[in-house]
Amino acid sequence: MRSVNFLANNEIELLYCGTEYFPALIAAIDAAQYEIYFETYIFADDETGQAVQGALMRAAARGVQVRMITDWFGTGRHRVDRLHAQLLEARVEHRIFNPWFRRGMTRTHRKICVVDHGIAFVGGININDDLFCDYDHNIALAAPRWDFAVAVRGPLVANIQREAEAQWARQGKLGLFKRISLYRDLRKLNKAANRAMVQAGFVVRDNLRNRVTIQRAYLQALGRARRSVLLANPYFAPGRKFRRALAATAERGVEVVLLIGVGEFWLQDAVAHSFYPKLLAAGVKVVEYHKTQLHAKVAVIDDNWATVGSSNVDGLSLFLNQEANVVVKDAVFARSLRAHIEQAIADGVVVHAHEFANVGRWRRLGYGLAYMGYKLLMRIFAVGKYA
Repeated sequence: MRSVNFLANNEIELLYCGTEYFPALIAAIDAAQYEIYFETYIFADDETGQAVQGALMRAAARGVQVRMITDWFGTGRHRVDRLHAQLLEARVEHRIFNPWFRRGMTRTHRKICVVDHGIAFVGGININDDLFCDYDHNIALAAPRWDFAVAVRGPLVANIQREAEAQWARQGKLGLFKRISLYRDLRKLNKAANRAMVQAGFVVRDNLRNRVTIQRAYLQALGRARRSVLLANPYFAPGRKFRRALAATAERGVEVVLLIGVGEFWLQDAVAHSFYPKLLAAGVKVVEYHKTQLHAKVAVIDDNWATVGSSNVDGLSLFLNQEANVVVKDAVFARSLRAHIEQAIADGVVVHAHEFANVGRWRRLGYGLAYMGYKLLMRIFAVGKYA
């Protein structure tokens, strides 16, 4: 089964950190004429959040239909309640995803915005200040958070629009007439588009039909890799199938480099460390990034396959959270993303196998216990799908 439906004739613009993403996002919102769909995990009450919120409220004030979803857990219950009241007063339609965990532990971890059926934004960047830790705004970062998003124009916008609309409908109801008129408009826009020949696909992970879609996209790309794999992720705790795919790719002579964000949570770092010995033995190169908070979920394979999105390579993202990634088959785009990853690798610290050979037994035991505890939690939350 194919995991990615690639469409040609798209323009995909890579946006590096909030310094590139937020101006582009706000400009698109300010130019909106009739409709915005917006979904995010964290919507902070800081200068950045206020700027984006202001743009959404200005759009609603001039008659644009603005439909917005924020995650209850990610945004925080006190913040999301205040935000909800402010948005409704400004005529922004706002829905809170899974308040009080009424639907179990699922979260929407996606970052999506679609404006006027013509431009869409997808990536890993939350609505918060780049210079402060995303889970604690009292912690200042030494450098802007390392993260990415993409701006999409062309036929792929229709797929992203459809998913954004479906997510809104899952939180309420959307009329049939609106749905029909929406897709008619999308077809007109896409017929008129004159785009560079860039193939791209949109993959989502939900708790129903698409439980393994994003993992399958990664596994198929790893299986076809011939020269190199660069994968950057902050929370590295994949299941056995994913780890075996990485090891097998390296063992057949492909250069495999993992850039892993560390230093946020001791438990997460310990879980990642438990995987290092076998990966290193298989020839996988592991680099830890300490310069700032690494939040990006990106990969480049063989300079013709790349992905940018919200899905971490861990049990929560691959089997529990709702996620969204754009996959691009284009050499120019892949080279651009590769340059960013290679610079981050140069700024990182290479992990050597001999360092783990000399780790004391109590620390090794701690790594093992961290992994077993994490695995148990994933079995509970993902109903036995994590292994």
